[in-house]
Amino acid sequence: MNNLPIDKFGAIETPFYYYDVDVLKRTLECALQEAAKHEGFHIHYAIKANFNHKLLQIINAAGMGADCVSGGEVKAALAAGIPAEKIVFAGVGKTEKEIRLSLEAGIFCFNVESLPEAELINELAAEYGKRADIAIRVNPGVGAHTHANITTGLAENKFGINYELLGETIDAIEGMKNIALVGLHFHIGSQILEMDDFAVLCNRINEIQELLHSERGLVLPHLNVGGGLGIDYNNPDGNPIPDFGSYFGTYAANLKKYPGQQVHFELGRSIVGQCGSLITRVTYVKEGTCKKFVIVDAGMNDLVRPALYQAYHEIDNLTSNSNAESYDIVGPICESSDVFAKERMLPATKRGDILAIRSAGAYGEAMAFGYNCRELAKAYLSTDLVEQ
Repeated sequence: MNNLPIDKFGAIETPFYYYDVDVLKRTLECALQEAAKHEGFHIHYAIKANFNHKLLQIINAAGMGADCVSGGEVKAALAAGIPAEKIVFAGVGKTEKEIRLSLEAGIFCFNVESLPEAELINELAAEYGKRADIAIRVNPGVGAHTHANITTGLAENKFGINYELLGETIDAIEGMKNIALVGLHFHIGSQILEMDDFAVLCNRINEIQELLHSERGLVLPHLNVGGGLGIDYNNPDGNPIPDFGSYFGTYAANLKKYPGQQVHFELGRSIVGQCGSLITRVTYVKEGTCKKFVIVDAGMNDLVRPALYQAYHEIDNLTSNSNAESYDIVGPICESSDVFAKERMLPATKRGDILAIRSAGAYGEAMAFGYNCRELAKAYLSTDLVEQ
């Protein structure tokens, strides 16, 4: 955190999100370089992680496409300059309005998650005199070593079509004149750090592809393997950039591509997670009977992950280097779950100190909400503060 412009933070109203552009650019460069080592690998940034317009412009300038899960995200991608032909649109509940928007824009592909959705896309594409490209999102029955709420590849999840139903789904789609089946889509979860999970997914994809080829003579031009690569929440300074080499290398070593097949990745958290921090100020230090509370002006509405997933975030006191003490770090929201950390060691902390809640670039600003009539926190890029 030595590169943080702490001297400028004191003049900014807290809480706010701070994004280190240098970390983001180095992450983008590493991800794209590692992907480029393998023929036919393409990255679509998952906008759900963070849709800050300035960040999207940087991501677009680096050459990434976009993975969207709502019409609003499609609009955000287009507004940032991301070409429509690099946009994929997933999600279990695409509305007619969202599908029309995407058809009019001419996006690359819809990741279809149910037969009724395919039928609606076919119907709407016919109205426009178009043929929409789709990929079937397949539930591969593969779990992942992550939090239960962010596992998406099992049969009981709401996402995708169970792989046992793939054959009959393809039969139905082949009878639709205004959609073209161009690929298969998979996504098993988020914040995955064990490469073996991705290897297991590759093996299942290989089985499915072999079955489609042997029984139908079908080889589709595109495979979308989703995202899921995690970040190091415990040591953001030591590991600011995820291990993209092992991630892409796992797919290169285990995924059996047919000649000419293109492989698409939907990375979100691993791209923006470590570049962001939530900066907050200490409102009070409250002495309890058996513990001390650091009450800050940021709340769960600014960063909901600890309340929602019991997620861990490193927390730094930027304005104190005194001997460490144990604190519960909590926000002002009228909910007992408004807790960022319990029994966390911090330098002796007092009213007015500035804290940085680290690794907040993903699912911080993007998931913010206005509970208790709280104003949404502003966001600043490191380049913004340099110009001040």
